[in-house]
Amino acid sequence: MNNIQIQKVEGKRALMNFIKLPWKIYRDDPHWVPPLIRERKNFFNPQKNPFYRHSQIELFLAVDGTKPIGRIAALVNHNHNRFHQEKTGFFGFFEVPPQYPIAQRLLDQACCWLREKGMKVMRGPMNFSTNDECGLLIEGFDSSPTIMMPYNPPYYQEYMEKYGLEKAKDLYAYLIDHSQQPPERMIKVAERVKEKEGLHIRQVNLKRFEDEVRLIKQIYNQAWSNNWGFVPMTDEEFDHLAKELKKLVVPELVLIAEVDDEPAGFSMALPDYNQALKKVNGRLFPWGLFKLLWYVKRIDSIRVLTMGVVHKYQKRGIDLIFYLETFNRGVKKGYKRGELSWILEDNLLMNRALEDLGAKIYKKYRIYEIKL
Repeated sequence: MNNIQIQKVEGKRALMNFIKLPWKIYRDDPHWVPPLIRERKNFFNPQKNPFYRHSQIELFLAVDGTKPIGRIAALVNHNHNRFHQEKTGFFGFFEVPPQYPIAQRLLDQACCWLREKGMKVMRGPMNFSTNDECGLLIEGFDSSPTIMMPYNPPYYQEYMEKYGLEKAKDLYAYLIDHSQQPPERMIKVAERVKEKEGLHIRQVNLKRFEDEVRLIKQIYNQAWSNNWGFVPMTDEEFDHLAKELKKLVVPELVLIAEVDDEPAGFSMALPDYNQALKKVNGRLFPWGLFKLLWYVKRIDSIRVLTMGVVHKYQKRGIDLIFYLETFNRGVKKGYKRGELSWILEDNLLMNRALEDLGAKIYKKYRIYEIKL
C-alpha cells in the first residue's frame, strides 16, 4: 500500500483512466452494465455538462505505480447549499477493488478536499446529484440495475460503514410484473378521482417539444420542491436533460395530468435500455451501434423514473392514476416488468400505494453522510 498514490485527474489520459476503471472492478460481474464511454466523456466535460456551471468538482484516482486501481469524485454543489442553507459536500463515482485501505485513502482525500472548501458534512454517493444516479446498492445484488440506477459490489457497504459513514436515507426500488393485475378497488378509486377532479391524462407531444419542456419544468419545480435532497435544476440543466432524454422516450409512457387545462402532474417511464447497453461493452463503433439497435427492439421492461404532482393536487390520488395508466400502457406495448424507483423510505403514501398495487421492494440503496 505504500506505493499507492492519490492523484487529481488532470488531462485527457487521466480522465479516460477514471472513466474506464470500472471495467477492471467489474470484470467478472455478470450484472454490471458498462456505460457508454462517449457519454461519460461528455458527462465529465465542463463545456458540455451544465452542472459544472454552479458546482466545484474534483476527480481523484488511486494509482499503484502507473496502474489506476480506484477512484472517487468530490464536489460542492453550490445550488444545493443555497437552497437548503447547508454546507454539505458530496462524493460519488466511488470504485475500489476489495481492499479497504484503498477505500480509506480515497474517502480521506474526498473529506480533506471538502474541508478545504469549508464544508461541514460529506454525503453520498451522488453521481453528481439526485437528478443523476445516486445511492449505494445494499440489497438486490442478484440482478442488473435498470437505466440510470447505480450498481456496486456488496463490500462497498462494509467499507462505508467501517470508515464511519452513517445512513442519511434509504431509497427503494419496486418491481411489478405484467401478470399482476391491479386490484379492482384501486381501479374504481382511480375512476372516481378522474371524474371528481375532471382529470385528463395525455401523453407528451414531441412535435411541440419546447412547449412541453416548459410545461414539465413548471410541474417539476412545484411538485418536487419539498422532497428530500431536491435541488432546482437551472434552465440550462433542465433543457440539457430534456434533449438527452428525447432520444430515449416512448411518448406513450411520458404522461402529463391536467385539470381544466391546468398542469397537475407529470410521470415518465423509459424502456430499460440497460438491457441493450450490456451487449455493447461501452462502445458504439465499429459494431456496437448495430448491436444496440438490435437489442433495443428486445427490451422487455421499463423503469418509472419520475412522477410528481403539484402541491395543489397532491393527496388526491393522482399518483395512483399515473401508476395505473403507466402499467396499462406498458403492458399494451408488450413490456413484461416495470421498476418504480427510486422511492424515499419515509414517503409513506407512495410506498403504501405501490404495495397496494402489488409491487414489491426488490432493491435498496443507501445514501451516507459523515461530519467533517
